[in-house]
Amino acid sequence: MRFMTAVVTALVLGAGMAAADPVEGLWKTEVDDGNYAIIDVSACGARICGVISRTFNADGEFKSEVIGRQIVWDMMPEGGGAYGDGKIWRPSNDKVYRSKMKMSGNSLKVSGCIGPICLGQNWTRVQ
Repeated sequence: MRFMTAVVTALVLGAGMAAADPVEGLWKTEVDDGNYAIIDVSACGARICGVISRTFNADGEFKSEVIGRQIVWDMMPEGGGAYGDGKIWRPSNDKVYRSKMKMSGNSLKVSGCIGPICLGQNWTRVQ
């Protein structure tokens, strides 16, 4: 009976690990208004979210009041490294935009849109 319990536990844990989305991990943003950040991207239920975990400026790392704040949320995986139907917060102007992302290897193109106009950044995988 112990053997069966161990097998079932291993299968359940293995299935959970296999279900991790490839975009999950740490991503470095581009510089915006003199600052950049490390974003911790993870699953939020069936969707993808990102939280600011570290912040940097020209002098190096600093403790910003935005650390711990959600910057990306409600991203729905669409397959092929694409995510859509999400939101992104831009700290430099404190505005929220409709957002989409496209992952390619260790690069993540993140776009924020107002109407048909989208501006974006290319984030680089840290971990």
